[in-house]
Amino acid sequence: MSFDLVVWSMDSGSTSADVRAAHELCRQGEHVEGQPDRRIAAFYADLAGRYPDRGPAMQSEQSPWAAAPLHVATDHVEMHLRPACADEVLLTIERLAGEHNLLLLDPQDGSVYPPPTRV
Repeated sequence: MSFDLVVWSMDSGSTSADVRAAHELCRQGEHVEGQPDRRIAAFYADLAGRYPDRGPAMQSEQSPWAAAPLHVATDHVEMHLRPACADEVLLTIERLAGEHNLLLLDPQDGSVYPPPTRV
């Protein structure tokens, strides 16, 4: 079983309910068309640069990904992490989300929180 996290590029006034509603639409297969938000593209590039989600590195036991490639949409990146992934990976995700002004959703319990640098 994986541990999932999703980063979202939402407007500054968006609420936790807005993020959960957007995630539910994604789960139903409804996605906004177009190019990824620049914050999403930059987050993904930085994250995949550290923890590749394609190619031979993905096959390594050191990869944090339980499923790859990552789901990258116009307004979010969904990540399925191995249960035993290093805490460093989670800290990197949080840090990068903060650097790119993204919200984090934990779909396991529905909690939405700003990354530490936005608090």
